[in-house]
Amino acid sequence: MQIQRNVYRDDHEQFRTTVRRFLERECVPHMAEWNKAGRVDREVWRKAGREGLLCPMLPAEYGGGEGDFGHSAVLAEEMAALGITGVTFGMHSDIIAPYIHRLGTEEQKRKWLPRCASGETMLGIAMTEPGTGSDLKGVRTTARREGDEFVINGAKTFISNGLQADLFVVVCKTNPHLSGSKAMSLILVEADRQGFRRGRKLDKVGQEAGDTAELFFDDVRVPVSNLLGEEGTGMYALMHELPQERFCIAVNAAAVFETCLQHTIDYVKDRKAFGQTVWDFQNTKFKLADLKAQCTAVRLMIDHYLAEHMRRRLTLEEAAIAKLYATETLGAALDTMVQLHGGYGYMLEYPVARAFVDCRVNRIYGGTSEVQRDLIARKL
Repeated sequence: MQIQRNVYRDDHEQFRTTVRRFLERECVPHMAEWNKAGRVDREVWRKAGREGLLCPMLPAEYGGGEGDFGHSAVLAEEMAALGITGVTFGMHSDIIAPYIHRLGTEEQKRKWLPRCASGETMLGIAMTEPGTGSDLKGVRTTARREGDEFVINGAKTFISNGLQADLFVVVCKTNPHLSGSKAMSLILVEADRQGFRRGRKLDKVGQEAGDTAELFFDDVRVPVSNLLGEEGTGMYALMHELPQERFCIAVNAAAVFETCLQHTIDYVKDRKAFGQTVWDFQNTKFKLADLKAQCTAVRLMIDHYLAEHMRRRLTLEEAAIAKLYATETLGAALDTMVQLHGGYGYMLEYPVARAFVDCRVNRIYGGTSEVQRDLIARKL
């Protein structure tokens, strides 16, 4: 028996129908090809924009769908249900575009947001550096003020959409004389700026279709008008937006858990071993009973926090709890589900095997599980 969900409205479910039809038509048939190529076809972004799948939360005046986070969650759930990874619509719409919408000047918003919503402009965010992961205060990329320009120098790594993005939100230090968060700012950098260079495509364990790359900034000059928000407030801006990023990862984890659990149940009821189905063994039933209980707990928690976030009441601590519990529980569950599949669980043609490699990063990006534990512990 499935959980009766009441978090979504009729308009969310109508959007779900549009999303599923689009994904089944434009993404599912191409996933193998995109995984092999190491990137998603750029044209699918423009198609998604025409269907209204990008930036659904933006106001109509900036090309958005006037929706709420429920519409973004629907997209995340449907992508998870269909096993689509590396297609970074959610990161573009729900993680990066909000920086421009919340912090941007009217000129910046009118220049960039309609292009983001249409798929003409693909976004990336350049935070992580070779020597700094979750410790953002350790960022070494600098933006030196020279007249009406910033001159940016530094390197970034693990950047999603690194090979194809047209516009990056770059985390850098604008005041080397200050320490910690007060030195940090966010600056918009167009990919065609002189001195900007994309490095190699990074070879990841999973999510091969998602192009992840190194970025280099060698005396990249941008106008001061590319500053996003006020100078020296970059860390504050990141802390304001990170809860939604972390919750997006948690929403995905809950949907992957449900999908893979059903795949596993179907598999063990069909697979024969020692004269009976794998389902007939008591061990299998007990393992699946545990997984069902865990999956139910994750779903109930995520839907509760989803309702809170749709009312804009989700806190930093709650987002950390959601990400930590959903991703850690999913990680352990996928290990069990792979085992129940036997040798076929190690074959990438099976959804459980694909999820096993694609979802491992959930406990790393958006802030590691250890960072989430530290955030939660501060409130104890």
